[in-house]
Amino acid sequence: MMRARIYLASAAALLLAVYIFVNKGRLAPPVDQAFDGQNALSHVEYQLELGPRLAGSDAHSRAVTYFTSSLEKSAWEVSVQETVFQGQNVRNVIAIRGSGTPWTIVAAHYDSRQVADQDPQAAQRSQPVPGANDGASGAAVLLELGESLPREIQGQIWLVFFDAEDNGGINGWDWILGSRAFVSLLEGKPDAAVILDMIGDKDLNIFYENNSNEAISQELWAEAARAGYGEQFIQRFKHSMLDDHTPFLQAGIPAVDIIDFDYPYWHTTADTLDKVSAASLEAVGITVENWLESRHSK
Repeated sequence: MMRARIYLASAAALLLAVYIFVNKGRLAPPVDQAFDGQNALSHVEYQLELGPRLAGSDAHSRAVTYFTSSLEKSAWEVSVQETVFQGQNVRNVIAIRGSGTPWTIVAAHYDSRQVADQDPQAAQRSQPVPGANDGASGAAVLLELGESLPREIQGQIWLVFFDAEDNGGINGWDWILGSRAFVSLLEGKPDAAVILDMIGDKDLNIFYENNSNEAISQELWAEAARAGYGEQFIQRFKHSMLDDHTPFLQAGIPAVDIIDFDYPYWHTTADTLDKVSAASLEAVGITVENWLESRHSK
């Protein structure tokens, strides 16, 4: 009798093992990973390997494909918004999760500048900017948020990759065309928009931006302090920026610009991968992730 019980227990264990193997991946929903600065840095590296993300270039097109495929793998509803704004072709990538309210948009531009007109070397000023920090860093944080944010949320979150932000003053281009086009086509009014721009600098110093919504800025900077990033998120006002938050503010949508504008390699050929830090990407990513989860947790 004891031997029979042992055989039955062994058979039951074997059947359970087979069931788990066959149903692998179906017993529970995917586990969301924590925001990882090293993963975010790998997204910066990939964009730099493509080359400058200039309108109409192969690198630009491949970046759009990379954003789209990466977010689709993480179960976001992804579309490419293709339009013409002020005579320029614009391709914004929009990833949506959830529906209803609250409705929050987190965005960054992914294009890079056609000419390094701030380069200290005059011979380099006609070269394109690699755009490691100015472009790739914000897009990288969005991609990593796409992997780390919960799949079940209250309301809706949009991750938006803006095109045509960074070529103002060149051959008839204006600034922030992608975000202007996006807001002009937006149906409804989100509760908040947060822009990430130049947030990978190894010496990260993010001040309150003067034009940003003050209440939401204080929420974000408080989240940074709670997460241990008070030295990077400095609770003082400093810069006044024309950036991708501007069209939202003009449309009456509360918006915040998270930007470190004290970046010595801005619009130079030295805006390269070695200037970007995984720790800085993680500081911004975890701050925004915690803030989003506080707004959208079920």
